[in-house]
Amino acid sequence: MPPPLARPAPGATDPLSPLLDLPGVTDALAAAREAVDRLLNHRVLRRQSAAVSSESALRGARASAALEGSTVSLASLRAGEIHDPVMLGALRVSSGLGALVPVWERAPLQAIARLHVLAAAGAVPDQHLGRPAATADGNRLVALARLVSGSRITPGILLAAVVHGELVAVAPFGSVDGVVARAAARLTMITRGVDPKSVSVPEVGHLEHASDYRAALSSYSTGEPAGVAEWLRHYATAVQLGAQEGLAICEAVLRG
Repeated sequence: MPPPLARPAPGATDPLSPLLDLPGVTDALAAAREAVDRLLNHRVLRRQSAAVSSESALRGARASAALEGSTVSLASLRAGEIHDPVMLGALRVSSGLGALVPVWERAPLQAIARLHVLAAAGAVPDQHLGRPAATADGNRLVALARLVSGSRITPGILLAAVVHGELVAVAPFGSVDGVVARAAARLTMITRGVDPKSVSVPEVGHLEHASDYRAALSSYSTGEPAGVAEWLRHYATAVQLGAQEGLAICEAVLRG
């Protein structure tokens, strides 16, 4: 099991705090948070945040599906020309996130199961929807749920990165686990107050550096400190790029 989910030392208040000492992580997280805060201060969000959130959801779903091999364009999405099952699942996940916000920190495993139902419906047999495979590491999932429910001091972006990395590493369902992981990370950003209106698009950040994304996730799965640090730095960079995408959406909404 990678260092992020190691049991805290006696008296420790935050099991993830050692990750902040990994090379470059603190600075990368600070830069990511600054980028998101800059986005949240955009004037269009005072009155038109719903429009920005809706477009962020659409672009995020497309990028998440693209990372799974889907090639549907934004134009096709807007025209309703969607037949790709992965893209359809990513859209259902995106639409269903709002209902899971109050569930995420209270019952994260339930929320993860629901994300898989939304992502994989029609693509896997019904009896497998939302049910971890027999080979999945249940103890690791429980440890992750404990973090989501109880880690109140951890910076939200750091927790989102660990949630994402763990769900890809564990691959609990054996199908569309990446879509589930990216959605769970977005839920973490919302519930931890990093991006409460969900106007950034971190999925686009991952897609823009897709090869680095996959390499960093592979490095994280080794559990070595250098690999974990590589993933956390990549995730922070993706959040920065996602904030820039959110700013572009804001400007487009402003122009009408």
